Amino acid sequence: MRVDLFDFDLPADRIALRPASPRDSARMLVVRPDGLADRTMLDLADALRPGDCLVFNDTRVIPAQLEGRRGDAKIGATLHKREGPRDWRAFIRNAKRLRDGDSVDFGAGVSAIASDRGEDGSWRLSFDGDEPVELLLERAGRMPLPPYLAGKRPTDARDAEDYQTMFARKAGAVAAPTASLHFTPRLMERLAAAGIGHETLTLHVGAGTFLPVKADDTDDHRMHAEWGRIDAATAERLNAVKARGGRLIAAGTTSLRLLESAARADGTIAPFEGDTAIFITPGYRFRAIDGLVTNFHLPKSTLFMLVSALMGLETMQAVYAHAIAAQYRFYSYGDGSLLLPA
Repeated sequence: MRVDLFDFDLPADRIALRPASPRDSARMLVVRPDGLADRTMLDLADALRPGDCLVFNDTRVIPAQLEGRRGDAKIGATLHKREGPRDWRAFIRNAKRLRDGDSVDFGAGVSAIASDRGEDGSWRLSFDGDEPVELLLERAGRMPLPPYLAGKRPTDARDAEDYQTMFARKAGAVAAPTASLHFTPRLMERLAAAGIGHETLTLHVGAGTFLPVKADDTDDHRMHAEWGRIDAATAERLNAVKARGGRLIAAGTTSLRLLESAARADGTIAPFEGDTAIFITPGYRFRAIDGLVTNFHLPKSTLFMLVSALMGLETMQAVYAHAIAAQYRFYSYGDGSLLLPA
């Protein structure tokens, strides 16, 4: 499909620079085949059914943004995918000043050797020393806010907490599964009281999720691979939900993409561990999920293409026109929506 079909006019002031406080006070647009309803995230239990199950991503964002020097040249690095115990694939700023085998000093006793430049312009960074890379990043790195936020204000101490979900357990993501930022213990108690369950899986979100679609046609765009895992016990419980007539509601596009990657032809979930580069556009047949909680995405983004595949492009164009007119807040720190297809 032509990428320009997924374009729309988004006023710059609709991009939220901070999350709602408290988090569960964010607005929520409920989208069903019979229409739209303006609610808040605290109303989520009323919009779902007893026996439904929300599926969250328990990845934890690491401080994957690094600033360093190679000699007198400033080098910026955004880690996006782990390739080994000490190796990360990274997008590099000022890459023209970097050569294979160069050492980059990121300060605080942290350095890495650059090698193996990829076709996408990324480099492998192999971190020096014996300390776990996670400890090195805690010293020298900062939270990797999406470009549309980082371009409007600097990252600060608040982001270290604001950009983690309550489910964050397994370190490895360089972007938050932002739909889950709306969830709080209070909201989870309401959901449990309403008979709505939840499960977690792991997808380490990569910086490739921020990359613009530069191709003119969706067939020519290539997604970056991300590592995910659904263990056998979790897959069994998810299948039991569906066998009882419950619905699987993905809490975020990251959970949705991993569930769909693990789905068998009959819609059941298989255990999964490995990379996925699934790219969902209109025409895709969903096998695993029955609904989606998600934020409002940017024009021509792969995520707007995904929600258009779920609900239909014309429907989502009307949904976003309503959201913009009704002053919903967009993007990572913005408001949420509940999408329930026919």
